[in-house]
Amino acid sequence: MTKDYAPVEINPQLEDDLRAIVRLSINEDLRDQVDWTTVCLIDADRRGGCQIVPRKSGVCAGNDLVSIIVDEFDADLEVVSHIRDGDVLTPGQAIASITGNVRDLLTAERTILNILCRLCGIATLTQRYVDAIKGSKSRLYDTRKTTPGWRLIEKYAVRCGGGHNHRSGLHDGFLIKDNHLALAGNADGPIAASTAAKAALAWRGGKVERLVAPEIVEIEVDSIDQFRDVLPAGPDIILLDNFSLDGLARAVAIRDAAKSPVELEASGNVTIATIGEIAKTGVDRISSGALTHQATSLDLGFDWFDAKAS
Repeated sequence: MTKDYAPVEINPQLEDDLRAIVRLSINEDLRDQVDWTTVCLIDADRRGGCQIVPRKSGVCAGNDLVSIIVDEFDADLEVVSHIRDGDVLTPGQAIASITGNVRDLLTAERTILNILCRLCGIATLTQRYVDAIKGSKSRLYDTRKTTPGWRLIEKYAVRCGGGHNHRSGLHDGFLIKDNHLALAGNADGPIAASTAAKAALAWRGGKVERLVAPEIVEIEVDSIDQFRDVLPAGPDIILLDNFSLDGLARAVAIRDAAKSPVELEASGNVTIATIGEIAKTGVDRISSGALTHQATSLDLGFDWFDAKAS
C-alpha cells in the first residue's frame, strides 16, 4: 500500500466537532429556556437511569462518545459502557447504562439517540459493503459526501464498520478533478492530467508561508487515454471515475504491466449490488459516498429503570 490518508480517531478535533454538534442540539431543543414537560412532571431531585438498547442487529459506533455528549450537557449523569465501538449489536442487549438525575437524562435523551442511531447506521452499512468484497485485494473508502458538521464523526463510524477513510477535507491531500483541469486551462482547452499531476507532485510536502502542503497526490481520470497519459507522472493514486468493469480491469492490467506503484481507486456507481464485481477487477481501492449519504439510522432506544432498585 502506498501513502494513505490519516484514519479518523477519537482525538481533540473530533471531540471539538462533537461538542459543537451537541451544543447546537441543545440550542435547538431549549433556546435558552427549559424542557417544560419534564420540569412540570418530574421532581427536581428524582434519580433514575436507562439502558441504551438496540432494537435491530448492526455494528456499534458512537458508544465510546456518549460520555462526551453527556459532559456537554453539564448534567448530573454517569455513563457506563458495556460494549465498544466496532462490536456487533444484538437486539435487546444493552450497549450502555446512564444513571443520575432524571430531568437531565430526559432532556439529553433525544440528542444522545440521534447521534448514536446515525453513527450505528453508517457503521452497519459500511460492514455490509466490506463483507461484499471479502477475499479481494480491494479496500473500501468513504468520501467527503458527509453531513455538514458531522464529517469526522461520520468518518469515525465508517472505520467502526471496517472501512477506510479517504481525505477528511481539502486540507489534507491533493485530489485533482476534471473541474480543476478545465479551470486551470485556457481557450485551447483543459490542461493535461499529467501536467496537473506533475504540478501537484512538485508542491507536495513543500512550505507555503507557514503551511506545509500535503503529501498525497491523487488525480481523477475518466478515460483510458487520460489514464495512460497520467500514469507515468507517478501520482500516489489514480481515481478511475465511472469506468466500466472492463475499463477498470484494463487500467489494472496497464498499471501492472508498467510495474507502477500507483494505486488505482474505483469510484462512481458503487452500490451494494455492484461493489463485488468492481473488486474482482483488481483495483486497490473503492470509494463510495453511499456509506454516509445513503445510510439509514439504526433503531436504538432507552429502556428506563429506577436507579434505587438497580
